[in-house]
Amino acid sequence: MKKVYTLDGAAGIPRGFAARPMTMDVAAISGGNAFLVSELEKLDPTLLEPLTSSTYARDIPIESGGGWVETTSVMNVDYAVSGGQADAVGGVQNNVRLIQANLDKDLFKVYPYEVAMQIKFVDMERGKVTGRSLEQIYDDGIRLDWDKYLDINTYKGQAAYGTYGLVNHPGVTVGAVAQNAGGTSTLWKNKTQDEILYDINQEITAAWAAAQYDQSAVANHILIDTPNYAYIASTKVSGQADKTILTFLLDNNIAKEKGSNLFIGDCRWCLGAGSGGTNRMVTYVNAKRFVNMPVPVSLSRVMTQPNVNTASYDSLYVGNVGQVQVRYTQPIRYADGI
Repeated sequence: MKKVYTLDGAAGIPRGFAARPMTMDVAAISGGNAFLVSELEKLDPTLLEPLTSSTYARDIPIESGGGWVETTSVMNVDYAVSGGQADAVGGVQNNVRLIQANLDKDLFKVYPYEVAMQIKFVDMERGKVTGRSLEQIYDDGIRLDWDKYLDINTYKGQAAYGTYGLVNHPGVTVGAVAQNAGGTSTLWKNKTQDEILYDINQEITAAWAAAQYDQSAVANHILIDTPNYAYIASTKVSGQADKTILTFLLDNNIAKEKGSNLFIGDCRWCLGAGSGGTNRMVTYVNAKRFVNMPVPVSLSRVMTQPNVNTASYDSLYVGNVGQVQVRYTQPIRYADGI
C-alpha cells in the first residue's frame, strides 16, 4: 500500500520530513531535478563583456586610406635667403638676394594587424538552438582587440617595432614641474590652483616659444593621469566657490588668451610615464599638421572558408596601422612630477 504523507500546518512540509535548505546532489541531478530548477531560472540575455576603455580617437587625428603600404612619409622644407635677412635690406644693395629651399622626407613605419577566427560547425548549429551566435561573440572580441591595439599604438607605440607614441616620444623635450610654495612637493594634490595654473602656462609658453611663436602652434590639448584629473575635476577652488580647479584652469590659461580652445583630459597612459615612475603631463597641438596616426587599411574581414580537417569555418581579419607621426617636436612638451 502506498504511504500517504500529510502536511504539517505549522511547518508546511510533509510529516516525517525534516526542514532543510534546498540543495541538489548528484542523485537529484541525475533524477531530473536539475531540469525543474533551470525552468525557474530567469536568464538575462545581456552578455557581460570585459571592462575596458579607449580614448585614441579623442587625442589624435586618424588618417584612413592608402592600402597595403609598408611606410608613410612626410615632406619637410626649410627656407634660407642668401646673405641673411639683415644684409643689404632697404634698397641699399649691390646684389639681389636669392631664396633657397631644402627638402627632405621623414619615413614612418606601417605594420599589419591580423587575427583569425575559427568556429566549429557543431558550435554554429548549437547557436541556432541557444539563440546566441558564437560568430558574433568572436567578432565583437576581435573589434575590441583592434580598439585596444590602436590605443596602445597611439600612446605608447609598439616596442617590438621600435616605435613610440604620444606619451613617450624620445624627441620630445622633457621637464619637471616646479615645486609648491613650501618647496616640499611637485604633486598637484599639494599645490594651490594658482600653482597648478602656473605649471600649465609654463608648458604652453615653452612649447610655443620652441615653435618660434607660430600662432598655429599654441597648444590646444593636455593629457594628464586619471587620479590628477579626478582631483582637479572634483575639488573646488575654495570653500565658498562653485568653480572647480579644472574649470578655473580652462578659463584662465594662456592658450585661451591666444584664441585656442584648450582641452584637458584624463589619460591612463600618463600614469607612471614620467621619469622615475612619476606622472606625466603631455602638452601638444591636436591637429593633423602636428600629430597624426595613419590607418591605411581599416579592420576588415577579408576571407572565410570551410576547413574539413577541423570541421570549422575559418575567417581572417586584417588591418594596416601606421606609427604615430609627431611631425613637429617643438610644440609638444612633457612635464613630469605632477
